[in-house]
Amino acid sequence: MQQIVAYESDLLDYGDIFDGSKEIENKVEALKAEARAELGRVLALGGAIAAIESGYMKKALVESNAERLRAIEAGETKVVGVNAFTSSEPSPLAVEDGQSIMTVSDAVEYEQIEKLKAWRASRDAKAVTAALKKLEAAARENRNIMEPSIACAKAQVTTGEWGETLRLVFGEYRAPTGVTLLMRGEASQSIADVRQAVEALARKLGTRPKFLVGKPGLDGHSNGAEQIAVRAADCGFEVSYDGIRLTPEQIVAAALDQCVHVVGLSILSGSHVPLMRDVMNRMRAAGLGRVPVVAGGIIPPEDVLVLKQLGIAKVYTPKDFDMNRIMTDLVRLIDARESERAATISCAMTQGTG
Repeated sequence: MQQIVAYESDLLDYGDIFDGSKEIENKVEALKAEARAELGRVLALGGAIAAIESGYMKKALVESNAERLRAIEAGETKVVGVNAFTSSEPSPLAVEDGQSIMTVSDAVEYEQIEKLKAWRASRDAKAVTAALKKLEAAARENRNIMEPSIACAKAQVTTGEWGETLRLVFGEYRAPTGVTLLMRGEASQSIADVRQAVEALARKLGTRPKFLVGKPGLDGHSNGAEQIAVRAADCGFEVSYDGIRLTPEQIVAAALDQCVHVVGLSILSGSHVPLMRDVMNRMRAAGLGRVPVVAGGIIPPEDVLVLKQLGIAKVYTPKDFDMNRIMTDLVRLIDARESERAATISCAMTQGTG
């Protein structure tokens, strides 16, 4: 399309085809005014660093995205392929097998692990240990770590070992999530309906349903998880969300500690199968096999069946933009599992008295 416009029209003959357009000028001025107002708010907080550390910037981003999704759900904003013109021909960008999502074989991971083991076995272990000790000493003494870091690289220290050494000294930074977990007062009819369903479920459970939203792995794309957490809280769920880059072990530990009723996993890195397999195995080992787990992300159709075979109850993709429907699904999943649990207890009691 760009080439057609460029070479089959006289568009490129003009430096600015919008020069003199009142509409464009008005939009630019409005954008500048909004930018200056936002800059004023940031400066009032003490500058960009203070705005980041206070969580203001992340919170503003999350709330802006929440408003955008509300407009998409309401049909006020049209997104082609999502809430408008949803049927189409096969994409010409798809690869030979008809799939447009690249997935990486598990074998690639195993091969890389073996290469890493061989790398570590072939290097000078004493030199590695000495380099890491110097790095740790520099960090603890608040000295510049560049020189010992270069020495680590020359000693063939891995980035994982380098990072772990610094974490021992400084700890691990967890950025503000920007997520406000509360009910937002006035709501649309669809949200009001979900709230009623959540309230009914809470009466049945004797407590508000607890929903853990987790992002395992190195995936840093957090918009989806944040909006699910925000909407769930708005609907009346008790939500736990600790941000990005959690390990499966951390997620399962949180689920066990908080006695959650449902777990939601968000992965957009392509590693959904191995990560969710790890989470599900750990859930069962921790005695949480009855807790329903749902998943969302960039997940090709053929992997949906794989995830369900692993025990994932529901799988959502970007086309599932109706978050109220997702919330309703969560209510039904929890209710069904609670009914199963009650039936199992009743059966056991009956057998015991018999």
